[in-house]
Amino acid sequence: MLRDALFLARMDARYLLTRRETIVWTFIMPVVFFYFIGTITSNNGSQEFRDPIAVSAPAGAGFLAGQVIDRLKASGYRVVRMETPQEFEQYRTRLQIPAGLTAAVLAGQPQKILLTSTGENIGADYDRVRLTRAVYTVLADLVVVTSAGGAATKERFDQLEAEPHTLTLDVKPAGRRVQPPTGFEQSVPGTMVMFTLLVLFTSGAVTLTIERHQGILRRLASSPMSRGAVVGGKWGARMAVGIIQLTFAMIVGSVLFHVRWGSNLPAVALVLLAYGALAATLGMLLGNLGRTEGQVVGFGVIASNVLAGLGGCWWPIEVTPLWAQKLSLFLPTGIAMDALHKLVNFGASPAAVLPHFLALTAATLIGLWLLARCFRFS
Repeated sequence: MLRDALFLARMDARYLLTRRETIVWTFIMPVVFFYFIGTITSNNGSQEFRDPIAVSAPAGAGFLAGQVIDRLKASGYRVVRMETPQEFEQYRTRLQIPAGLTAAVLAGQPQKILLTSTGENIGADYDRVRLTRAVYTVLADLVVVTSAGGAATKERFDQLEAEPHTLTLDVKPAGRRVQPPTGFEQSVPGTMVMFTLLVLFTSGAVTLTIERHQGILRRLASSPMSRGAVVGGKWGARMAVGIIQLTFAMIVGSVLFHVRWGSNLPAVALVLLAYGALAATLGMLLGNLGRTEGQVVGFGVIASNVLAGLGGCWWPIEVTPLWAQKLSLFLPTGIAMDALHKLVNFGASPAAVLPHFLALTAATLIGLWLLARCFRFS
């Protein structure tokens, strides 16, 4: 029986992995989603998605205005230089730098930089902190540049920036992280969980429907193979596809997007194996119950996307209402994502995800028991 199941699993896995749909949705589309979703949701993503601030700096403001703008960029702003008052007023956060700023400061005359925020701005205090830090950093550099009697010039500021710093700040976490993951820390695990379910709900399920319509399953039923060997072989093939997909996603996430999987990698692997086993089982159940290819694919796409959205694959479930967080713990995607967040992002021990592992494993065993009893050959 075991030999028959392994033979069938090997042949089925080879067939599944050569299908164009499987290749695209297993190895190509997840990487695309990693990048786009991770970039859009990243706090430190590309310049396009940073906090915009409109800056009005007359040509006579001098090089100190440029220094302030550079500090604002370093603190996470997307600086937009405005030439006309009409464009300037369109932005919620605006900064006005007075004309002759550099000349007045070098002459010892007080100057005012005006920061304006409009609308419901819950980050106004943070804007003031970042602007204040930018201004006082420039003033501190100015003191250093002129302390030895040298002239304050843009070139001298650039030289100071290039010099090695005698005092550096080493930031380390003082405890467990409490903020939900964003960027690639969320998009890579979330996309990985979603696409594993999507592939096994579509390619993994529809191939059973095709084989039933073509009479392949009936021929297997008339062969010396037992029912258990057929079910085990079919499940093993889909489990192999899930393992390959999850492993590929983890490697790509680590190499291309610098995702750290935490210090409990064996526990992460066990959770993902349990999730892959359940996804393979659910895919087979869908293929066993479905009557037509269109029915199976349509339901598989809809179900996998709904489960992904409710399970926290698209966004951190921690930012949703409490009822949504509780609901996610009854879904396979939600259980997997909660376990991954605990292990990878919140520094929990493997014991914290033992209930998740047991829940996924129990659901898999129940599904396999149902398959063994009601698997349809025709």
